[in-house]
Amino acid sequence: MPDLFTPLIAGDLDLANRIVMAPLTRTRTGADGVPTDLVAEHYAQRASVGLIISEGTFPSLAGKGFDGQPGLVTPEQLAGWRKVTDAVHAGGGLIVAQVMHAGRATHPQITGFPVEAPSALAIDGETRAGGTKVAYPVPRELSVDELPDVVEDFVRGSQNAVDAGFDGVELHAANGYLLHEFLGATSNVRTDAYGGSPENRIRFVVEVAEAVVAQIGAGRVGIRISPERDIQGLIEDDPADVEAVYGALMDALAPLGLAFVSILHPEPAGAMVQGLRSRFGGPFLVNTGFAEATTRDEAVAMMADDLGDAVVVGRALIANPDLVRRWREELGQNELNFSTLYADGATGYTDYPGYQEPEARSL
Repeated sequence: MPDLFTPLIAGDLDLANRIVMAPLTRTRTGADGVPTDLVAEHYAQRASVGLIISEGTFPSLAGKGFDGQPGLVTPEQLAGWRKVTDAVHAGGGLIVAQVMHAGRATHPQITGFPVEAPSALAIDGETRAGGTKVAYPVPRELSVDELPDVVEDFVRGSQNAVDAGFDGVELHAANGYLLHEFLGATSNVRTDAYGGSPENRIRFVVEVAEAVVAQIGAGRVGIRISPERDIQGLIEDDPADVEAVYGALMDALAPLGLAFVSILHPEPAGAMVQGLRSRFGGPFLVNTGFAEATTRDEAVAMMADDLGDAVVVGRALIANPDLVRRWREELGQNELNFSTLYADGATGYTDYPGYQEPEARSL
């Protein structure tokens, strides 16, 4: 049985181990969305993991979700990402870009454009724009004629990622953003071919995946899902509907030969998650650590129980850039400082130390 420290082939990606760095928003790229030398240093420090999945990156200006988010749009953004990917590769690592369109989870003060979504339903809540809290607006429902343009945004963003040196992309169909919004019954109330039945609600996600695969190759494309996540006003509390929608999605994606599916769910051993794994039939990355950090023991157990092909880890990797060594050798870990997660600069970003051997005590 493979363990955390054995290699994994996922499409065109040859992982040295099965610890995957989760996509982690850190808001370190400023107003222009350009990754800096500091961002490159941060990712390079963590190059020993089997695969790095970047923080969510917007493929179009209308898809930007929050201040400080990096993009895959302008030449300056791509040049910044090239520094990151070169640094990760120099450290022997692999990195894919998470391509994320925020959908209704944004604001015109952030994007400069009207907010767009599957349906004209607002999130009940607030976001931050320009340092102040603002209510989420009612989004504009995308017309059928506009959807091919949004698909092309994903295609262009994915090609830009490859051109910037990324080893592939992860399409973000989780956590209440645009692709997830098409899947959800509470965010998608369309009555056309993109709403209603499970087959209709998965249609746009499948079209995006097919188009990106046609552009950069299936072996460089993964997708992230979060069934039953219940976030940003997207509630999936009908088990039968969840199984129907995500089962249909796995059935549609399986023939494409994607590099992986990454699933965020607290019960990887459950029948629903394992059923989706079986229907996809390819590398399946499991991530349980949204509410609570994934521990070494939990990660080891998930692999020992064959619940997935790799384990996606977030908070432990923020605080421990050398986590692979620490977990392999069962060493101590740095504690995470939550107050610096979304701050500016190096503090809490690149200043977490690697493991230091205790000094020998003289007698």
